Amino acid sequence: MERLKEKYLNEIAPKLKEKFGYTSAMQIPKLEKIVLNMGVGDVRENAKALENAVHDMETITGQKAVVTKAKKAIATFKIRQGMNIGCKVTLRGENMYTFLDKFISVALPRVRDFRGINPNSFDGRGNYSMGVKEQLIFPEIDYDKVDKIRGMDIIFVTTAKTDIEAKELLSQLGMPFAN
Repeated sequence: MERLKEKYLNEIAPKLKEKFGYTSAMQIPKLEKIVLNMGVGDVRENAKALENAVHDMETITGQKAVVTKAKKAIATFKIRQGMNIGCKVTLRGENMYTFLDKFISVALPRVRDFRGINPNSFDGRGNYSMGVKEQLIFPEIDYDKVDKIRGMDIIFVTTAKTDIEAKELLSQLGMPFAN
């Protein structure tokens, strides 16, 4: 079993139950999924950019990436409806815990001038989203094979009802929040 999942079941869940006074085990917040999203802005000029972004995303997560399409046309960005504009991956179960473990212990420490992640990026319903400026922080990405440095959004979806519960859950899992 994955190290973080085991830690969640044996240590974190009982602590959360005690701290927030839950009566049922189903009330204890847990991590539901992690969604990684990468928008590729230069897809109009460079058709290969999307392929490279998808490849990077699949290398990082070990799971097949889905190409996302534009929902509506935006003339100022020269985007037509239905155009391929990015890619995303939704991680659940074992893959999710494996990615989270790797993200916290390997990728985040490689961020330049890292002082912790912003504790104010919760959405009010217990979900946390953050941006990463470059995909090079992940050890699987080979620096020499990168065509362009791209950032990505990472959304942590939890079953928590409030931001306080979600923050407690994520910090127990090891997320380094800035003070």
